[in-house]
Amino acid sequence: MAGEQKKAKKTKKRHCSRNPVLARGIGRYSRSAMYARKAMYKRKYKAPETKIEKKAKAPATVSKPVGGDKNGGTRMVKLRKMPRYYPTEDVPRKLLSHGKKPFCQHRRKLRPSITPGTVLILLNGRHRGKRVVFLKQLASGLLLATGPLVLNRIPLRRAHQKFVIATSTKIDISTVKIPKHLNDSYFKKKKLRKPKHQEGEIFDTEKEKYELTEQRKIGRAHV
Repeated sequence: MAGEQKKAKKTKKRHCSRNPVLARGIGRYSRSAMYARKAMYKRKYKAPETKIEKKAKAPATVSKPVGGDKNGGTRMVKLRKMPRYYPTEDVPRKLLSHGKKPFCQHRRKLRPSITPGTVLILLNGRHRGKRVVFLKQLASGLLLATGPLVLNRIPLRRAHQKFVIATSTKIDISTVKIPKHLNDSYFKKKKLRKPKHQEGEIFDTEKEKYELTEQRKIGRAHV
């Protein structure tokens, strides 16, 4: 009897997967075939019942009495009415999504090929195709560059690094002192005042012309 029990123990099969592995991550049977082999269709799943009482939703409509014999007596009226007028243009609104920062808080990156003193080739604007010297990067991410004005008639300009080709030529500008007031507000264009109909004569339609300020003229000559 003892020998038979030992034999029975030896012949006992080891537990193994119903889906033998052919290669790493690939089984013999597909997902749908294993669903049938395991008889998963016989199992019933029930979500546990929650003890939290559900709040009753506020009614969206209310019945109100209506006068007149042929009007039915009552009428269902919405509590929250839709707006009668809609704006013709989309009103800009702030993003409520988490983690998004406005443009003023974006991190400014600069191409490694562009360093102070690098000679750049402009690809857009009235001076496209001409070479300028890179001075520094402004807070908005734009590049501050100059011709200078004495050599090739290009004044202090801002340029985007996308529209610029960085050359291998570099100039030593360590001795050049760049004033602190050369920032984005320095290049902001002044709004021209338009004359109203009440002011001046009826046919006086001359607009105010844009003129360079004395500060800009001095800055051009200085840098």
